[in-house]
Amino acid sequence: MKRIVITGGTGFLGISLAKFLKEKGFQPILVARHKPDLDFDFVQWDGVTLGDWCEVLEGASAIVNLAGRSVDCIKTPDHCDEILRSRVDSTKVIGEALKSVKNPPKVWVQMSTAHIYGDSVSQVCDENSSTGYGLAPFVGKAWEKTFLTALPNNTRGVRLRTSFVIGRNGGALTSLKSIVNLGLGGKVGNGKQGMSWIHEFDLNNLIYEVITNDKYNGFYIASAPNPVSNQKFMKELRKKMNPFIGLSLPPFMIKFGAKYIFKTDPELAIYGRYVKSRRLKDEGFAFKYPDLSQALENLFSSEEN
Repeated sequence: MKRIVITGGTGFLGISLAKFLKEKGFQPILVARHKPDLDFDFVQWDGVTLGDWCEVLEGASAIVNLAGRSVDCIKTPDHCDEILRSRVDSTKVIGEALKSVKNPPKVWVQMSTAHIYGDSVSQVCDENSSTGYGLAPFVGKAWEKTFLTALPNNTRGVRLRTSFVIGRNGGALTSLKSIVNLGLGGKVGNGKQGMSWIHEFDLNNLIYEVITNDKYNGFYIASAPNPVSNQKFMKELRKKMNPFIGLSLPPFMIKFGAKYIFKTDPELAIYGRYVKSRRLKDEGFAFKYPDLSQALENLFSSEEN
């Protein structure tokens, strides 16, 4: 079997991708700090230094880097530092590791963030749009700069500027369902902020296409082609969950609840962005779930992809 190394691979995205690739006949190898209770090949690393984990890169077909501290947290100075360093340091050491083996993977798929475009509500951003201002765009640009510096000359590099991923067993949808179950599933603030999203199947399939097709190069926005407003997203979610009530929340309540109840950053709910990929359309990539309603219908059904 062709081996695919997935660094930072024990979170929601990594496990989902590993299952997908295994069904496609690949051998996923998860590289992370802690071993999951799942039947996948696993190698431990610290995300900072070279070590025995580098050996799994020898002769592997591809590496997919998903490493990085979750942004679903209160943005204290320490957490902001961890968010940045966990991405930059892991990307840097992967580059060093690839240069230390004789037969490195031919392709490196690097996770990035659609938040690199900032929080504009006045336009739909694509790959030709300028990047934004703030912590997340700063982290995204530092992350990608490190990747471009670390990428070996003979390795094809692809960056995926990914929007938030909706899936059955984790990701943003889990938190949003909890909010709806509390009766707070109305719009947030004015509800106009963009919610760009991608179904986990489409992200996994995109990574698979990038690995197996040499035409993919450079960077792409990994997001469904039909972003929606917060108001529209929550309305569609309520349709699927049918809660007894769906109260809208003003910003001051979001700030209080995010900090003291959900222990996360209120800006994740208050702000947003509209993004869609011009380049994936040009490459002919076909989304299985381009529309939110059908994506949620699949995720709330009992059928597997």
